[in-house]
Amino acid sequence: MPVLGRNLIAWDERFRRCLYFLLRDELDKTLLNHAMVESYRAFVAHGKEYPFVEMRELKPRAKIVSREHPEQRHFITIFHEDTLPAECKNYIRFFDSNKVTKENVSNLVADFDLAADFNQRMRYFEDRDFTGLLKNLLRSDYAVLLQRDPVSKARNRYVISHFHVRIDWPVAAAAEDLARRLRYISRDLYEKGERAGEIFQQKLFEYYGLHHTVGGRRTAAALAAQYLSRFDFISTVYVASSEARTLVRISERGIAKYVLVRISNQDIRELSHCTRMKEKDFVSAYLVDRTPDGGVAIFLVTYQHNEHSLPPQDGKLRELNPDFHWLNVNLQVLVPPPSNPYVRPIPYSIIYG
Repeated sequence: MPVLGRNLIAWDERFRRCLYFLLRDELDKTLLNHAMVESYRAFVAHGKEYPFVEMRELKPRAKIVSREHPEQRHFITIFHEDTLPAECKNYIRFFDSNKVTKENVSNLVADFDLAADFNQRMRYFEDRDFTGLLKNLLRSDYAVLLQRDPVSKARNRYVISHFHVRIDWPVAAAAEDLARRLRYISRDLYEKGERAGEIFQQKLFEYYGLHHTVGGRRTAAALAAQYLSRFDFISTVYVASSEARTLVRISERGIAKYVLVRISNQDIRELSHCTRMKEKDFVSAYLVDRTPDGGVAIFLVTYQHNEHSLPPQDGKLRELNPDFHWLNVNLQVLVPPPSNPYVRPIPYSIIYG
């Protein structure tokens, strides 16, 4: 079900959506800093060289084969515009047993740093200890769920409601849902044969900017995004991988990937010239770290769906050609670290050389 536009929602829902976008921008900064900047610093603190992502790994359908790096932060976070209905509990597992309470957190999060000072106010975005609580909960297995507070419905407040949230929707069900929506099938996943059903399941991952061989954390993120797309409110899924060294954000705006990249001294000089900045000012504004041969920066690439991964305008059934890509690279930019909130991203097209 497509997200309803502003002209189709109530006045109160418009206000709530504006608040959601504002808080999501803050969440973007928090998770980007945690997944990229703090991961890099963890490698440096342990005297290890950071395993930078190769640009070929950012091309659509790229297969990444690597090992997990313990210094790289990894997590899944789901942020909802509204409150999840109870019917979702069959597939998005949020119950009283994994609600964010002091007892549950102490039992399920090892070395919980805030256990002595925990209180229910910390769960709300506006609380000063919100970020500390969120980072602690990201260390638990499975996903952290943020949504509109189901208790204070008279107010638009957003809260970390649950953690240790499992995603139990089958891959086949998700692929069938997507293939039906895109009009490649009309009834069930295997109506065009077993091989076609397997291809649809592979295409599900491609639709979300992943390879079908990815591990459990990224698989869960794709399944959560597809399941929540059945509702007419906005859902944003973040997944950070210790294998891929990426932070992926899936939302109504499409697919975005953040990675750390090396920048040569020559590129620093050229980019400083293009932005009309002194080299030292550019380094201070955009680099996570300065190295003898250049520096380290945050790179963002976004992807857009094309005609093969959008519903056909005529609504008719169509045949699937597995050779056609479902995503195209859209935007490539250097993103300033979250500590520099007044600096704009700048174009930096490097994926295709």
